[in-house]
Amino acid sequence: MDLRLPALRRLRPRRTVAAAAAVVVLAGAGTWTAVASDEAPAVRRADRVMAMEGGVRIDTSYFTSGGDGRRPAVLLGHGFGGSKDDVREQAEELARDGYAVLTWSARGFGKSTGQIGLNDPKGEVADVSRLIDWLAGRPEVRLDQDGDPRVGMAGGSYGGAIALLGAGYDDRVDAIAPAITYFDLADALFPNGVFKKLWAGVFVNSGGGCEKFEATLCAMYERVAESGVPDDEARELLEARSPSAVAGRIDVPTLLLQGQTDSLFPLGQADAAAKAIRANGAPVDVDWIAGGHDGGDPEADRVRQRVRSWFDRYLKGDEGADTGPAFRVTRTGGVDSTDGRAVLTGASADTYPGLTNGGRAVPLTGREKQSFANPAGAGPPAISSLPGLGGTGGLAQLSSLGVGVSLDFPGQYARFESAPVADDLRITGSPAVTVHVESTGEDAVLFGKVYDVGPDGRQQVLPSQLVTPLRVEGAKAGKDVTITLPAVDHEVRKGHRLRLVLASTDLGYASPAAPATYTVSLKSDLTVPTAPRVTTAAAPLPAWVVWLPVAGALIALALLLTGRRRTTAPAPDPGLADVPLQITGLSKRYTRSSDRYAVRDLSFRVEKGQVLGLLGPNGAGKTTTLRMLMGLIRPDGGEIRVFGHAIRPGAPVLSRVGAFVEGAGFLPHLSGRENLELYWRATGRPAEDAHLEEALAIAGLGDALARAVRTYSQGMRQRLAIAQAMLGLPDLLILDEPTNGLDPPQIREMREVMIRYAAAGRTVIVSSHLLSEVEQSCTHLVVMDRGQLVQAGPVHEIVGSGDTLLVGTVTPVDEPVAEKIAALPGIASAVRTDEGLLIRLDADGTAPRLVAELVRLEVPVASVGPHRRLEDAFLTLIGGSA
Repeated sequence: MDLRLPALRRLRPRRTVAAAAAVVVLAGAGTWTAVASDEAPAVRRADRVMAMEGGVRIDTSYFTSGGDGRRPAVLLGHGFGGSKDDVREQAEELARDGYAVLTWSARGFGKSTGQIGLNDPKGEVADVSRLIDWLAGRPEVRLDQDGDPRVGMAGGSYGGAIALLGAGYDDRVDAIAPAITYFDLADALFPNGVFKKLWAGVFVNSGGGCEKFEATLCAMYERVAESGVPDDEARELLEARSPSAVAGRIDVPTLLLQGQTDSLFPLGQADAAAKAIRANGAPVDVDWIAGGHDGGDPEADRVRQRVRSWFDRYLKGDEGADTGPAFRVTRTGGVDSTDGRAVLTGASADTYPGLTNGGRAVPLTGREKQSFANPAGAGPPAISSLPGLGGTGGLAQLSSLGVGVSLDFPGQYARFESAPVADDLRITGSPAVTVHVESTGEDAVLFGKVYDVGPDGRQQVLPSQLVTPLRVEGAKAGKDVTITLPAVDHEVRKGHRLRLVLASTDLGYASPAAPATYTVSLKSDLTVPTAPRVTTAAAPLPAWVVWLPVAGALIALALLLTGRRRTTAPAPDPGLADVPLQITGLSKRYTRSSDRYAVRDLSFRVEKGQVLGLLGPNGAGKTTTLRMLMGLIRPDGGEIRVFGHAIRPGAPVLSRVGAFVEGAGFLPHLSGRENLELYWRATGRPAEDAHLEEALAIAGLGDALARAVRTYSQGMRQRLAIAQAMLGLPDLLILDEPTNGLDPPQIREMREVMIRYAAAGRTVIVSSHLLSEVEQSCTHLVVMDRGQLVQAGPVHEIVGSGDTLLVGTVTPVDEPVAEKIAALPGIASAVRTDEGLLIRLDADGTAPRLVAELVRLEVPVASVGPHRRLEDAFLTLIGGSA
């Protein structure tokens, strides 16, 4: 029985796929079974390499679960720069839910061969049709008719675009659920005729370099990157590989999930897709999630559940499946004080409002004409979003929490401002304004943005860190233009103002290199969409509310009898007020239901003036410990106290802690000083509390602070990163691998920085794999292995410990002999080294007894003595597990 809607079938004639297009299975890598829990059914996975046209080989994985009956199939695509492994977890979930799931690595990614074609209809899209051919021949896949499997497609970013394209080019696709993707790639990378240079560069870099792409794409990128201006040929090339090229053919049920924190593929891309697909008569739901390419919360669990429900309805034909509202938007409502995460709520409507629904006119004031410069070389550029920052949460996530991190340079923008709003104003969609633009050059490039400005006029937030670029051709003669500003969902509080800024530069885009003067004036009010029918549904009162008064009385009585359990933070311990750090019984499981521990029953104490080295092999639990110490994750047991205060996410005492995690990023065109000032401003703390000069003096960068960071050596960048961590002169400084990538002179400079900082009575904790450096810079050590404390104490005591002996041998000792020695009474461990053996004695061991045993085992002993290196001590303490 055909479960696809008959009305959709009639929208276009069915195209047949030639039998010659069938894929060839080249290799099978075997099948394995994974069981998620005692109740979950086993998932079977088969890996195969399939041959496509032109000799391209595509690496695939096929997931099934349950019995032998036929079931719908799902093709899952991956994001750009990834592979099939990125979607394995979702594939297993769908397989357990009764689907046959096929994942694959697109051309040029993972183990697949071929060049990247950016979803070329003759390349990646043709591959999809061949994968569908293969599914049609599987005995467990349900068929609509011979050669036509019941199949859906889903994926994020690059994988989302191939889902849209698959539905446009192959009639056999029955439902799709693309996420955070593009509808028109030319519009995404060349919005309004402006080159999105940083994201384009990230695209090429994550693909492995220009040579990994089809030659026409590489030539196009190099041409546009050099000129800074997208030409007609470039637009046509990208448009031909975009879903918009087949907009009239996409007529299947579509769930569009688009990210609000996304300067790469903003909400307008999903809006264009929704309009086109709905015009074809297909059901379309739109979901604006909190995450995106710029960071934020991807809402992975909720998104996957909604995708499963979508496929249950339109692939399985389950009329009772809850596919959710026609439109949903996730909103951020502050921070949860218990775990430091953003509080997310959902608002919805029974119809998709689009981007201009409920327009409200907001008058703006300002000089009739404002002139500003496009500087030579378009630098320094204003800052909005930073591409590639998604892995750390992104600036957009900060803006959703009310932290302003944008930067506009004086003399490079015009601004117009509203009066304070009388009531809270929710913007849902794209504001718009008409302005008159004049330029001393032929063209002008402007960047429009609307800030939410606080009552004091100083704090301003750029919602989702989004800007609209606009190339105004013929601006020398003057021109009226309407600027459609970025689509956002943002609440402007009562008393706040809206500030329209038109800037001449932006870090993420290419601006004209020739200097020019732009003059703009307002021609209309700012029109703000409010989407009034999008509401947050109030949850019904549960039945137990009726019994709340009685239950409250009973609970109150119980508390009086047994004592109330504390739910607030433990009270400070006055006895530890001067102790920088005390960790007691700290434990953290890998998962709540797991018996495996990342950290288990860890206890140690750090005093003022110490430089503590945190050592351990990979997997010892060092990073997990530091993350708990910084309040980033919560322990499952035990406690951490900093100056007597218990640590939890958002604890006020964390203001006394500074941290540098390897890989700190700086804006290369700004000077070292400007980078630090910008960072401190983003914290929202008073400028006088930064103690900038003191931190810089300790870092020892001298005159280099006035130079652009792009001129810095690696050692200078590392010292600048430590200066950033030292802003505010925190009493406890945490450094994770601060010497990575440094040469010996730079390492020595870093050592001196740490020693100078601690010399003032502060405390430094450093995690490093360079044992010789730790031995020279640290006063104390904590050695961990497999999540547990092995030894703690002053460096000289651990290095000079009398229970560890270095046994020199004439010839190397074989591993079986070392194992026999380690098993002897009185021996705690024995580890082979280049010189012989490192042997640690236990409480019953003695050196004379050891020598006698070595002679009995015919070990060619040349010398016996106490060890004197930290490396030796480390190896013996961890038993060679490093």
